[in-house]
Amino acid sequence: MLRTPTGGAGSGTATAGDRLVSIGTVLNQLRDEFPEVTISKIRFLEAEGLVEPRRTASGYRKFSPQDVERLARILRMQRDHYLPLKVIREHLDALARGERVELPAPGRRRDLLEGPWEQEAEPPAAARLGRAELLAAAEVTEAELAEWESYGLIAETEGGGYEAEAVTVARLVADLGRFGLEPRHLRSVKAAADREAGLIEQVVAPLRRHRNPQTRAHAEATAQELAAQSVRLHAALVQIALGARSK
Repeated sequence: MLRTPTGGAGSGTATAGDRLVSIGTVLNQLRDEFPEVTISKIRFLEAEGLVEPRRTASGYRKFSPQDVERLARILRMQRDHYLPLKVIREHLDALARGERVELPAPGRRRDLLEGPWEQEAEPPAAARLGRAELLAAAEVTEAELAEWESYGLIAETEGGGYEAEAVTVARLVADLGRFGLEPRHLRSVKAAADREAGLIEQVVAPLRRHRNPQTRAHAEATAQELAAQSVRLHAALVQIALGARSK
């Protein structure tokens, strides 16, 4: 039985005796009661600010017992009371202040299923960078950016401006250039990334077409997880290939 939390999001004020665990361990602890929970779901709840695990120096998530119980409470509110995340957040904040919270009676009611939770706003669009902002953030020249664009390594979005990740791309392309790798050499890398993105899109497309905004948001969390795993796989395969050639 999971313990009752006493803090809010990010209350990971674990004591010295508390043992921090990985997201995989959290998944195993929750699945007895919530067999449908996934790592993507946990990451989505984190992205929504409902739980804030600690991070190691290398960026791995570490959850305290309080974090795990908070996740369980959130999942129960969703499963038993069909509450939207906005209402769940308000309830958790009230509990953190020591206030008493009244929940609707459990049960699969049409008025709850078709209520405000299906009308929640879509997640806000990611911020876009202007051309000058991209040049300044990546510390590259106009000529360099123009050349990379001509090879399709960086492109403006349909709505104008650049994705925030374009800064990372620009910096990496510049760094690789110092080793003699020119933009024309990197076209195959871009083509491989496009193919991987297409594969991920096939997986999440059904979720993105769902009428429930939360399900569509879950699609984005799933896409991010798949992208991260794809990058890890790509890096591992490159390492294996390099190792084979060095023998």
